[in-house]
This record gives sequence, structure tokens and C-alpha cells, in this order.
Amino acid sequence: MNVRDYVLVTSAYWGFTITDGALRMLVLLHFHELGYTPVQIAFLFLLYEFFGILTNLLGGWIGSRVGLKVTLFAGLIVQIAALSMLSFLNPAWTAVVSVAYVMASQALSGIAKDLTKMSSKSAIKLLVPSKEESSQSERLLFKLVAILTGSKNALKGVGFFLGAVLLTWLGFAVSLWAMAGLLLVILIVSLFLLKGDMGRSKEKVKFSKLFAKSREINLLSAARFFLFGSRDVWFVVGLPIFLTEVMEWSFWETGAFMAAWVIGYGIVQAAAPAFVRRKMGAEIESGAKAALGWGIALALVAAGIAAAVEFEFHPTIAILGGLAVFGIVFAINSSVHSYLILAYTDSDKVALNVGFYYMANACGRLVGTLLSGLVYLMAGLPGCLWTSAGLVLAAVLITIALPRRPQGIAMESPAT
Repeated sequence: MNVRDYVLVTSAYWGFTITDGALRMLVLLHFHELGYTPVQIAFLFLLYEFFGILTNLLGGWIGSRVGLKVTLFAGLIVQIAALSMLSFLNPAWTAVVSVAYVMASQALSGIAKDLTKMSSKSAIKLLVPSKEESSQSERLLFKLVAILTGSKNALKGVGFFLGAVLLTWLGFAVSLWAMAGLLLVILIVSLFLLKGDMGRSKEKVKFSKLFAKSREINLLSAARFFLFGSRDVWFVVGLPIFLTEVMEWSFWETGAFMAAWVIGYGIVQAAAPAFVRRKMGAEIESGAKAALGWGIALALVAAGIAAAVEFEFHPTIAILGGLAVFGIVFAINSSVHSYLILAYTDSDKVALNVGFYYMANACGRLVGTLLSGLVYLMAGLPGCLWTSAGLVLAAVLITIALPRRPQGIAMESPAT
């Protein structure tokens, strides 16, 4: 495989991920400190998720026409612009103006995040050699997807902690300039070292093909929607505010716990192939079965945590320990899904299908983010956890119908 390009693409994604996680924690803690309500804070992130939906949909189409290198560089440039824009936020502005301004900058950040993610994850499909036998290629594909996804989430956790630390040490604006400078260095290095053309479709893809997906792509995307909604409904707003407001944790402590959760989540994702037992020559079939089995386990964990908190059965242990278990099971689910989307698609349509899949991911995050603020305001953290359990159950029901073999993709040449 092309190890050099894989390292370059992954490194660029890593650098972006650290700043993205730090930005999320900076905004959340800064505006909570200013006295904004959970719903107001949730609204700050809505355009981030909404524009992620549009970016994944259109970005996959654009990537299939101009190549993944262009969309990767574009993502880095837009994130630099978003960080720079946010640094000019004026404390003297009214709440309405401040929220609108932050939402606009977050919209740019959402575009940047999903351009970068779609480009990086699609590139893996193209870097796995096609000359290997089917089972070898698919095992390598699963491994590389798990490493990229897991390391990304671990570094996002580092970013959460870094954001809390930077807010304390440097303040809001200076922290943003420091992160923009880091991304500028990454962009310049990538421009000089990343050569060739990746992901450009051999045929011009019509815009109408954006929604013309196979059955397995549609089902997996729908399951992804509910899966990520189930995480963000408690993770984005409910948990950090609960930790700082109810448990009276400091910014450092809240940032450290959020960071530890995401880092652990990422480590488990990277090790997911070791958790998922797969039969030789039947990786896709086993992957679909694994998605169902681990989905059922996640539904049981989510319901158990919600019940323990609702009936005050050691609530602190249930929240901190239970969410750690949730993170482990969720990470394996996510990693299996990330493998299946690449296994279910062929190389010529990889950017288009991965973009569509992550559009569903962004839709789930958008709904989860909005619900996180609304449900927390009405029913507290227990309400967020019960909602999470319901969303996981919906993902499981969809996963039952997931094909054990991709329709129309030859198993003999699953990757190039």
C-alpha cells in the first residue's frame, strides 16, 4: 500500500482533529461561564452540524469530481478561517449578536471538519492494494479504518483537554490564534508533500446520483443517524453542564473527564478488530452480524445507565462508570460501521458514498445536539440518557435488515 500518502493524510487529519476538539471545549466552557443556558449553548453548535450535513452530501460529489486532495486542503483552509473569525468575538456585543456570530463561525468549522473527515476516510479505500486476496484486503481495510478513526477520536479527546487548559492559560482569543497557526503549518507541509490525485471518479458523476444509493448504503446510513444521535444527546451539552453545575467540577476536571472519555473511546476504536471475531473470507457478513450484536449490547448499556440514574442507584458511579462502558461498546459499533461503509462501496464511488454516509452521521449529531440542550433543560441528565437508549434501539432495529453481502459489488475485488 502507499504508506507515505497514508501517513500524510492521517497526520493532516490528526492535526485538524486536535484543534476541532479544543474549539468545541473552548466555546462550550467560555459561553457557560458567561451565563448562557443549555439551549443557547446547543444552538451555538447547530449550524456546525447542519453545514456538516450539506458538506458531506456535496463534498462527496465534489471529491469524486476534483479529487480528495483538493477537499482535504479546502477543509484545512476553511478551519483556519473559522478560528480566525471567532477570535474577533467582542464581549461587548449583545447575546443575540454574539450567538449569531459564533453560529456563523461554527458553520465554517462544520464545513471544514466534514471536508477533512470525508477526504481522509475515503482515501483509505484508495490506499489499500487491490492485488491482494479478498480476505486479506478486507482485514487490512478494517485495520486501517479502525486505526484512523480510533486515533482521531483519541486526539479529539486530547483536544478537549487542551481547549480547557488553553482557556485557563491563554484566554479565548489567543488560544484560537495558536490553533490557527498550527493548522497553517500542517497545510503548508501537506501542500508540498502530498502528491498525486486521489478519489477522482473515472466518469463524471451527475448531481442526481447523490441520492441514488444501494440498499445497504441506505440502511447503514440510517443506522448511523440514530447511533450518533444516541451519543450526542447526552455528550454535547447535558454531561459537561451536569458535571460543572450539579457536581460542581472545575473547567479542568470537566475537560479532563471529557478528554479521558474520548481518548478511551478512540483507543477502543483502534483496537476494534481484536474485539470483533471474523471468519476468514466472510468479513462483510461477519461485520454485519457484529454491528447487530454490539448494537444490542449498546442498547442494554444505555437503558441500564438511564435506569440507575433515574432511580438514584449509585448515580455518580452509574454516570461515570456507566458512560465509560457505553464508550467502549459505542466505539466498537462505530468502528464496525466505518469498516462496512467502505466494504459496501467500490473505489470509483467511494467519495460519493462515504459523503452520503457521513451526511447521515451529521444529521444524527445535529438532532442529538439540539435534543441535548432541550431534553436536559426539561428532564435533566436522566432524560438525556433515556432518549439515548431509545435512539440506540432504533439503530438496532435498522441493523437487523442490513445485508450480509453488498449488492452489486464483487467480493473478489473489494478494494483498490
